[in-house]
Amino acid sequence: MTDLSVNVAGVAFHNPLIAASGTFGFGREYAEFYPLSTLGGISCKGITLQERPGNPPPRIAETPSGMLNAVGLQNPGVDHFIREDLPWLREQGTRIIANIAGNTPEDYCAMAEKLNDTDVDMIELNISCPNVKQGGVQFGTTTEGVSGITGAVRRVCKKPLMVKLSPNVSDIGEMALAAEAAGADAISLINTLTGMRIDIRTRRPIIRNNTGGLSGPAVFPVAVRMVWQAASKVKIPVVGLGGIATWQDAVEMLMAGATALQIGTVLFTDPMAPVKILKGLENFLQEQGIEHVSELTGTVRPW
Repeated sequence: MTDLSVNVAGVAFHNPLIAASGTFGFGREYAEFYPLSTLGGISCKGITLQERPGNPPPRIAETPSGMLNAVGLQNPGVDHFIREDLPWLREQGTRIIANIAGNTPEDYCAMAEKLNDTDVDMIELNISCPNVKQGGVQFGTTTEGVSGITGAVRRVCKKPLMVKLSPNVSDIGEMALAAEAAGADAISLINTLTGMRIDIRTRRPIIRNNTGGLSGPAVFPVAVRMVWQAASKVKIPVVGLGGIATWQDAVEMLMAGATALQIGTVLFTDPMAPVKILKGLENFLQEQGIEHVSELTGTVRPW
């Protein structure tokens, strides 16, 4: 028998597959396909301090080998999440990660404090948000921004803290180091790449927000490269995501340096993808005579 369990920042997952934030909602719809205990964990829809209606449509568009989205963090707010969603999620037999987003450090810290006394297993910090106090520059695009927001939340957060890094930077390794130095217990990457499509008839962007986040298989090679670079810089666990669609992708991302994985956009085209990936991963481990999935982590041999 192979052992698929992994440990991320002291949190034990019974397998390395985590549903990525923004693609799984709060899990209720996917529970109709399979028990959510099939997953190692769920990173819930990004939540904010107050309820948000999100951006006006159109806010999702298909692209070659992927999709653009500018949903705008539509969510019911942290209090609703704690009151209505978390009790149900805690009954599903899987780890629960609360993904939090905001526009000021105070927003993030207030949410972390609210979540301290709840049953969430981990907090994931979405730093691909505009810092309104710094002219709208995203928290995650400078080392100072990454360090500042991570440190502020670390000081009030009692839960294991994972920082989700943006790929829209010049040096992902430096961003990873900044998060680690400021107190992150783990990092996850990559978030979406900024992209744009234009309707040639109307000459307007297809997305009402003009630009959106590109995800799906198209970004996978970028994600593998960035996970490899980040994992070579930090000592904390790396959770890899970005375009994983098959068990082969999962193996590749683990070899690049990931301890665990998040599965996202593929869920829209194949809700059963996690089940297939787990089966393929288990078969590969047996074929290779590998007893524990963690033995794959960071085993790439660069030329």
